[in-house]
Amino acid sequence: MMEVDAMLDLDVHLQAIAEGDAAAFGRWLAGAEPSLRESMRSFAVRVDVEAVLQEALLRVWQVAPRHAADGRPNSLFRVGVRIARNLCVDELRRARVAPVDEEALERALAAEEAGVMPAGPDPLLRRVIEACREKLRGKPAEVLEARLAAGGAEPDEVLAERLGMRANTFLQNFTRARKLLAECLERHNVDLGAELS
Repeated sequence: MMEVDAMLDLDVHLQAIAEGDAAAFGRWLAGAEPSLRESMRSFAVRVDVEAVLQEALLRVWQVAPRHAADGRPNSLFRVGVRIARNLCVDELRRARVAPVDEEALERALAAEEAGVMPAGPDPLLRRVIEACREKLRGKPAEVLEARLAAGGAEPDEVLAERLGMRANTFLQNFTRARKLLAECLERHNVDLGAELS
């Protein structure tokens, strides 16, 4: 995770955020979001980081008016990290899954990659995935298509605006699309294992 002290002090936006200035929160979010997302990396295998991140950001917005800076830089960011990690642990408890040790996970992945040659794409799996994608309808289908078409080159906020949605609505539809795809793949006996659980 990026060192908090190495970041620009995002608490410069704190007063305006406390007064309900959504634009100030947007500026804070632009600086905080990548590091906040990175702080949850060790949970990514077992937790829907996107959903947790959205909930954490909503809670940060709600607590910001009552937050008193502690004199150190990025105090609101540190609150956000604590909220996000607590939400991740809550999700793990709800699913009765033990937290993943990041270093152990990296070692296991490296060992697995060292012993396995990459296989080519599975044509049957591609057909099943495409069939499941075609079954998506409405907003979840639109959101998934927009995100896939963007290929990570555009932020979700831009895609949401293009579709006439709020960012939170966009992410809720993406989470729904992801869930529907997973259910469809499971009905077709595709073993998702830990990837989407």
